[in-house]
Amino acid sequence: MTAQPPALVGVSHGTSSEAGRTAVRWLHKAVAAAVTTRHPDAPPSVRLGHVDVEQPDVPATLASLEPGEPAVVVPLLLSAGYHVHVDLAEDVDAAASARPVTLAGALGPDDRLARVLVRRLGEAGLRDDDRAVLAVAGSSDRRAVDDCHDMARRLAAASGREVSIGFLSSAEPRLPDAVAAARTGATPSARVVVANYLLAPGYFDDLARSAGADVTARPLLVAEQAPPRELVELVLERYAAASARLR
Repeated sequence: MTAQPPALVGVSHGTSSEAGRTAVRWLHKAVAAAVTTRHPDAPPSVRLGHVDVEQPDVPATLASLEPGEPAVVVPLLLSAGYHVHVDLAEDVDAAASARPVTLAGALGPDDRLARVLVRRLGEAGLRDDDRAVLAVAGSSDRRAVDDCHDMARRLAAASGREVSIGFLSSAEPRLPDAVAAARTGATPSARVVVANYLLAPGYFDDLARSAGADVTARPLLVAEQAPPRELVELVLERYAAASARLR
């Protein structure tokens, strides 16, 4: 008999945006289908929880599994900041008395995310003389800020152009300032285009769109659209790597 793999518990930040919730649910469904294809004889349980704003939270999501069922918590987060290193780490530690459980790495930084960003910029009509600014949520955790700068470098390499960075909270430069700086010295025909390094529509996406850029690309996930295959692959890869620690 094939042993059942540990449950895959995806954990998003959570949002009050219905479009954002829909986009994350579509990712969850795509991950569930893909992991079942990889484990057809004994597919793992797949759950979706949230670290903030929405329910169920992580403790309730883990409690919904069978008693003692092993689990891998996969952050559906783009960088490893406070939510990963503190909130989720504490939730996993608290659950360890009830089941084998471990925490996977965040989805980013990763070159595959840069490829999705390049596609989103193409969809937005990026031109050769445009100035690109990467919009990121921001964090008070230096590790997350470093991850964001890493993604800006990856996007620059993937797109073959200079990419500056702007934060929507907690870190500098703030996105409106980064957009204004990008206009300095630009040709009259050049536009400032924001690459949207956010997982899904929601509060921060709204902030990005009001930062003064000429064009703002869509986030990585879009409501009512199949998620990029790169995101599904990343979730499964993080899950597989963490699962190995439970053996």
